[in-house]
Amino acid sequence: MMKRNFSPETSDRFEYLQALVTEFQDSDSEEAKEQVLANLANFAYDPKNTEYLRQLQVTDLFLDMLTEKNENFIEFGMGGLCNLSMDPDCRDLILDSDGISLITNCLSNQREETVLSAITTLMNLVTPASQSQLTEPGILQCMLRFSLAESPRLHNLAAVFLQDCCTKDQVRQAEQQMQGQQMAVGIPLPKD
Repeated sequence: MMKRNFSPETSDRFEYLQALVTEFQDSDSEEAKEQVLANLANFAYDPKNTEYLRQLQVTDLFLDMLTEKNENFIEFGMGGLCNLSMDPDCRDLILDSDGISLITNCLSNQREETVLSAITTLMNLVTPASQSQLTEPGILQCMLRFSLAESPRLHNLAAVFLQDCCTKDQVRQAEQQMQGQQMAVGIPLPKD
């Protein structure tokens, strides 16, 4: 891992971030790559870094991580996308790169942090143009299942998604479709 002092006030922020990206690309060590990805995801949280990360195509790097076998790569990539998706330009990059399907695939991840980041990212991606894709029945049914989860964070975030990103009619329709599917396989929906 690079040993270098970094201060938010320094003028070489771009160079530092560029060095991290280069280190990720050049490293043969999975552990070193994990550390760099974690750092990039953390830097993505600070809006001062967004333009630099966009120039360095870190959004694409994070999207690429979502198809890796290494669970840490997926978690850090999803966390980085979550942080960047708050920026309208990064949001558009994610949408233009078929990011919705990659992110939706993370909803079935075993790690709760990855799933929470995926839900939050999907919420950040809602625009008038993307709304129908983000509120398609499969995603809504997934959110309905998460809203029944024991984990308070997962339960609450799914409930917020359903409330803020969907119409009541869409939710009602997804519930009806789920009941039909559940009954078809003989598994009743959990009771409230």
